[in-house]
Amino acid sequence: MAKITFLGAGSTIFAKNILGDSLLTPALQDSHIALYDVDGERLAESKLMLDTINKNVNQGRATITAYLGKENRKAALRGANYVVNAIQVGGYQPSTVIDFEIPKKYGLRQTIADTLGIGGIFRTLRTLPVMWDFARDMEEVCPDAWFLNYTNPMCMLVIGMCQHTSIKTVGLCHSVQACVPGLLGEGGTNHPSKDSKKIKWTIAGINHQAWLLELLDGDTDIYPQVKALALAKNEAARKPDGKKHWDMVRYEFMKHFGYYITESSEHSSEYMPYWIKSKFPDLISEFNIPLDEYPRRCVNQIEGWKKQRDEIVKNPTLSHTRSHEYGSYIMEAIETDNPIRIHGNIMNDGLITNLPRNCSVEVACLVDRNGVQGTYVGDLPEQLAGMNRTNINVQILTVEAAAKKKREHIYHAAYLDPHTSAELTLDQIRSLCDDLIAAHGDILPKYS
Repeated sequence: MAKITFLGAGSTIFAKNILGDSLLTPALQDSHIALYDVDGERLAESKLMLDTINKNVNQGRATITAYLGKENRKAALRGANYVVNAIQVGGYQPSTVIDFEIPKKYGLRQTIADTLGIGGIFRTLRTLPVMWDFARDMEEVCPDAWFLNYTNPMCMLVIGMCQHTSIKTVGLCHSVQACVPGLLGEGGTNHPSKDSKKIKWTIAGINHQAWLLELLDGDTDIYPQVKALALAKNEAARKPDGKKHWDMVRYEFMKHFGYYITESSEHSSEYMPYWIKSKFPDLISEFNIPLDEYPRRCVNQIEGWKKQRDEIVKNPTLSHTRSHEYGSYIMEAIETDNPIRIHGNIMNDGLITNLPRNCSVEVACLVDRNGVQGTYVGDLPEQLAGMNRTNINVQILTVEAAAKKKREHIYHAAYLDPHTSAELTLDQIRSLCDDLIAAHGDILPKYS
């Protein structure tokens, strides 16, 4: 019987996906599922929801327990085989608001701020210390467990866990699964024949900036035709009276760099220096870039949860359909030794040869009884590796800042951030970091 511990179980919808998937997986149906959170109300809601799904789809075979607060964390982790991490340190209030509103005073605008940029840096600085606390507990009570991380900023957190703990860690995201359908468009409008035989693809890079390197339909390379259709759509959309669409930044990047990127346009626009520019404000409307998108989503989700809570938590007939999230498939493959392929975020142990070895890469991985094992990629096209390296610089320096608690390293990370450095002077960046440190207060460790 496997034990699955879910950290941040108050994320009820996400817990439903990962743990509901597990309850539908034969190798995991008699698992002990330990739910952990620091919010008692949300924890109770998630347990009630999961108890219902366990009864309705799994004949009540799983054992489900709940653990509230730091004092009970070791008990939640003790003996775990798998630890799923879905925490958000600081929440929407105050931390997300701080991440957006203080940079805005400097004229620095963001869309999501959970991966890179000044928002991604500070999200890492408040999240990694908590995850290192998890790791210390795990090293004591479940040292052989696999840590399945769903929390952002993915690359920085994976680097931090792998370099500073002994815990086996893989970062999981669903942007790879959504990449090819995104490029092919709704209803396959960017497919040259609209009649797919068997789509095959190759993707590698870093999380939220991995690259669609190859796109085949059967044995036919359809990438050139797909790109031509997508770029024609973008040219029409860029005209003053053109019909805007949700993926204009990625299409435009593909025009100039030759390859499609995994993560959405609203994310990608803030990982590069080309799109959100105070001197060129027309780019925002021209490329349909949603500034302040993440705070807007947070507000909508908070309001929507009031209705959704009753539909999910208090629904005695609640069921579940297995999702495309990798978590349950990884656990199943390790338990059964039936191998699968996923895309995971792991350390670059010579897998992508023109990226640094001390970075996290997102590559195809084999999963079986031996755990998650990355596959060799070789060199990326150099322009893509170069773009990745601009992001990796920030990631490595941010982890160093978190580990050494040196304010100077925070400045270094921000100085090298592509978007921040394109908009602000060195003095402004330093001042912005100081203001963010002060605003976060006790949420952050003390930096000297």
